Amino acid sequence: MGIDCSTTKAEPTSETIALISLRREEDVDLLTLEAGENRLNGPFLDEFEAALLRVESGDAKALVSVGSGRFYSTGLDLAWLAGDGRAEAADFVFRLQRLFARILLFPIPTVAALNGHAFAGGAMLALAHDARIMRADRGFFCLPEIDLATGQSLTPGMTALIGSRVPPQSFHEAIISGRRYGGADACKRGFVEQSCREEDLLATACARAKRLAGHDRETVIAMKRSAWGDIVDALLDTAPNSGGSPPTPNP
Repeated sequence: MGIDCSTTKAEPTSETIALISLRREEDVDLLTLEAGENRLNGPFLDEFEAALLRVESGDAKALVSVGSGRFYSTGLDLAWLAGDGRAEAADFVFRLQRLFARILLFPIPTVAALNGHAFAGGAMLALAHDARIMRADRGFFCLPEIDLATGQSLTPGMTALIGSRVPPQSFHEAIISGRRYGGADACKRGFVEQSCREEDLLATACARAKRLAGHDRETVIAMKRSAWGDIVDALLDTAPNSGGSPPTPNP
């Protein structure tokens, strides 16, 4: 199997859990983010990691993740980090990066179906997948960190992940401007492979996943490690002097 970057080992006890649902569509496991804006916080990552463990332990040939309603994910839950998650705040971004690394080296193909907004960490979550399909008529792909005016940069791992998935000119524009890209524009700029109508999104994503599927899992991991090893290493590097830093929530 792939590298174990999770902090949660227990399997979910039912097909549908509070923030994530998991079901099978033929040979594809469909992981649906069910928490509204799907902001990235501790409980959400607990369930996401548990769902990935269940997929890894099964016999699915590919994985598709999708949001619900108007959102794929709007990124870090800063309110949680400043409140209930305060004790985890210092290390939470690095926990999130371990999740990105896990998806990068996942033993089966992964496709993100962007049903709506994918912002900041939510956009990076999508970029960690092998492929991305986006709804054409609604939702934006955006890396808005520059507009947060924190005086902090993206971590080296985040920068490496984005730069490995996005053409250099698009990467530069996205992080310097904080621009929002609709589906067709996101496709043109290389953030996603394809944009399509809402009613075709899941079918298109599953079809893409199936085209990538059918290979030995250990070989898939080896190939991904060969291609993305430097990116994974950067994501797993939590050294305090490695550059960049997670956002610090206000008291």
